[in-house]
Amino acid sequence: MKVLALESSAVAASAALLEDQRVVGEFFLSTAQTHSQTLLPMAEQLLSDSKTSFSQLELLAVSTGPGSFTGLRIGLAAVKGMAFGGDKPCVGVSTLEALAYNLRGFEGVAVAVMDARCQQVYTARFALSEGRVERLSPDEAISLEELGKVLEKGEKPLFLVGDGAEMCYNHFLEKLPRLRLAPPHLRLQRASSVGACALEHYAAGEGVSCGELVPVYLRLPQAERELLKRTSHGSGDAPSAAVAGKE
Repeated sequence: MKVLALESSAVAASAALLEDQRVVGEFFLSTAQTHSQTLLPMAEQLLSDSKTSFSQLELLAVSTGPGSFTGLRIGLAAVKGMAFGGDKPCVGVSTLEALAYNLRGFEGVAVAVMDARCQQVYTARFALSEGRVERLSPDEAISLEELGKVLEKGEKPLFLVGDGAEMCYNHFLEKLPRLRLAPPHLRLQRASSVGACALEHYAAGEGVSCGELVPVYLRLPQAERELLKRTSHGSGDAPSAAVAGKE
């Protein structure tokens, strides 16, 4: 099965073509250019260089979050446009789960972390064993303090992966000597891992139409959070739990 995968949830943008679990090609850019300038040109060049026509694609995959609100919308819009025009099935995958797929072949626990700012991270944990990735916790937005308490438990090696990995490593290393940093070339979000993850979800019957693809933000936009905070303080009530929920 030929899969075109896009990743635009953070600073780096990438496009990958897979045939089953074999990576045919991948373009990766981590620059100041916006994803609207780079993502589709990368996908078009990738198909051209691999001599693959759009009609040969059997599945489109994209990371659905958490991550940059704008970046996620760009990736989703690109996949929705291609899927609608070509009547292609789609799979949207968790950015955090796809990050864990960077570490297939490792043994231990992948701790996927993305910097959510304000001393918070988007995170989830995954067991790594014999080339398989198994989810251990849901995607969530939590404070660094809460993450530290979670990571204190267990004995297996913990591999930090994601754009928040180095920050967490420096923050927790003294208290958690089991922590390991994923190698630099495997640390950031990659479309090839999005594609590999999507293939497994598709095999499990989780393919969707382009209209069913939606972003998963895990928390409200900053402007809405600030408005909710002002409103709650004005009424004397505690901030709503919806702040940390999915948008």
